[in-house]
Amino acid sequence: MRKLLFEIAYRGDRYHGYQVQQNAHTVAETIQDAVEAVFKRREGIVGCSRTDAGVHANQYFFHMLTESGIPEQAAVIALNNLLPGDIAVLSCREVPADFHARYSVAAKEYLYKIWDAPVRSPFLDGLALHNRRRLDEGLLHRCAQEFLGEHDFIGFCSAGGKMHDTVRTIYQTSVTRTGDLVEFRVLGSGFLYNMVRIMVGTLLLADLGRLREGDVTRILASKDRSQAGITASPAGLYLNRVFYQEGALGGRSEKESEQSEGNDL
Repeated sequence: MRKLLFEIAYRGDRYHGYQVQQNAHTVAETIQDAVEAVFKRREGIVGCSRTDAGVHANQYFFHMLTESGIPEQAAVIALNNLLPGDIAVLSCREVPADFHARYSVAAKEYLYKIWDAPVRSPFLDGLALHNRRRLDEGLLHRCAQEFLGEHDFIGFCSAGGKMHDTVRTIYQTSVTRTGDLVEFRVLGSGFLYNMVRIMVGTLLLADLGRLREGDVTRILASKDRSQAGITASPAGLYLNRVFYQEGALGGRSEKESEQSEGNDL
């Protein structure tokens, strides 16, 4: 029995999230259809994270067990021949038996894109939030630094989340601008249900004159969801990078794998 780890990327606006759901078109279901055609069995796949309807992934991983001897690169080619254009398999490798696509994750980075111009971009429809007024990215960046460190993020979690432990550690945050495109990046140990989208919605309070430096710290301390901003649209959200625990992938280190395969792990 082999355990294969697949790296994929997908555009999520045509899917009702990643995970399989009844009566809904999902990324996982689409992948499983292709896996069944290539491996001649409907193998179970285990993803590294849940993503909601409309959310995208620049880097996503899933593992599967199989008795098939198909070479890894041949599996990549065969799956890509069957998958629609908005899902791509980037790589495949065999991993140790104790590796787990979800539980071996050490950290994740999310990216949120905002197009802040009076007129929407037709090239970013479904791929970025459209904000008609010019944002002060410097203020947003300074406010975003208040997320750094270990905090109870219960005030940044939507109802319906199943996590009992709501403490998370944020390692890096940034808000940058390239022309009319503003990007919020956040790297953390883990994230709660809709947490990144609420972080973005809170930062966007600055656009309404309702967020000043120090306010994020106050909202975190309050643990009150009503004090944070709205849950921003899923259109601008991307699972951007996934980091695995040291040695989890076996064989070459993650650093060596990144250098040789061009992955931004």
